[in-house]
Amino acid sequence: MAKLAYYRVSTQDQSIEAQRQAMGGGFDREFKDEGVSGATPAAKREGFTKLLEFAREGDSVHVYAVDRLGRDALDVQATVRTLIRRGIDVEIHGLGRISHGVGELIVAVLAQVADMERKRIAERTAAGRDAARESLAKTGKTHKGKTSMGRPSKADAQSVAQWRADNKASITKTAEHWGISPMTVSRYCAAMK
Repeated sequence: MAKLAYYRVSTQDQSIEAQRQAMGGGFDREFKDEGVSGATPAAKREGFTKLLEFAREGDSVHVYAVDRLGRDALDVQATVRTLIRRGIDVEIHGLGRISHGVGELIVAVLAQVADMERKRIAERTAAGRDAARESLAKTGKTHKGKTSMGRPSKADAQSVAQWRADNKASITKTAEHWGISPMTVSRYCAAMK
């Protein structure tokens, strides 16, 4: 009977360490999905798929929160039911063991909340984008004072291409000088031809 941990974070710049520390360790095996949205069905995530292949009857799967299993209510409920049917306990940090009946009901409610939050995040993101576009059109700057919608670039294409030509520098040397990727240097230089 193995004690298994599952961690998930939505973006590559997030870390699973907070989940690992909060759950206290002592696991026989850990599975993780980093940079994977909770909207992606659990069975289509590489780390969770490996967990499903490894887990056996009598094992327990531990997660930090219901939304680590996913943010789609139906998928979370199906995932929990699948594990329970296979005789695998599901332990949610702070909630305890989830079992048939009341435990499944609690997961269903929490999964609905996670699903609702995912939709609210999408709505807030869209509203922020709309406000930025409107402000950019009116004032030339977004509502947060940026001059464009995207991530600010470290350098403009013309300056990079000019510096490379003036210094007869390689793509690699130019990338190092400007702190950008060689691919970006290539793209900038090609655009300036």
